[in-house]
Amino acid sequence: MKEISAKEVQQRIENGEKLNLIDVREVDEVQAGHISGIVHIPLGLIKFHIHELDNNKPYIIVCRSGARSGQATQYLESQGYDAANMTGGMLAWEGEVE
Repeated sequence: MKEISAKEVQQRIENGEKLNLIDVREVDEVQAGHISGIVHIPLGLIKFHIHELDNNKPYIIVCRSGARSGQATQYLESQGYDAANMTGGMLAWEGEVE
């Protein structure tokens, strides 16, 4: 499974890079604070929304600590998607949140 650090994601965003971020936390967690520009798809619903994703784009998967995003990353990879788990999740995030 591919992984990317929260710090690297933050640096890429600050450098103006447009990233495809999917937050797999629950609604209340996302409402409490999330990275700007995320797509919110709760982990339990990812298989129902996979058709909305572009198989030609890389995705970075985010959750609270990195566990649920790891599950989502493995699932997406098994379906042929280019996905990377943001290690440490939002607990490791030091950038701005909405």
